[in-house]
Amino acid sequence: MKPLVIDIHHDLDRAEVRRRMQAGVAKLPGHIPGGTATVRSAWPSEDRMTVDVQAMGQEIATILDVGDRSVRVEVMLPGLLALMAGPIEAVIRRSGEKLLLTPPSA
Repeated sequence: MKPLVIDIHHDLDRAEVRRRMQAGVAKLPGHIPGGTATVRSAWPSEDRMTVDVQAMGQEIATILDVGDRSVRVEVMLPGLLALMAGPIEAVIRRSGEKLLLTPPSA
């Protein structure tokens, strides 16, 4: 299985990117269809976050690597979800750009 790879560019320092990613992953279950999603995240290293999502009988594993100018997102899409890679990529890109490019609320 080949991962879906998405690079999301930013102009933030790495600490701010990590802070926003941590805050964003806490909101993730509310954005997943089906009502009952389990989201597990971890930071195996300072600039790598892993996110595992289980919903509607599917499991999606994701690795996010924080770089100086972008976050590389690698998503392993199982079987049928791989057929929807294009729309899934668009949602991830749009959400990631909103998270990293929108100034935080005052």
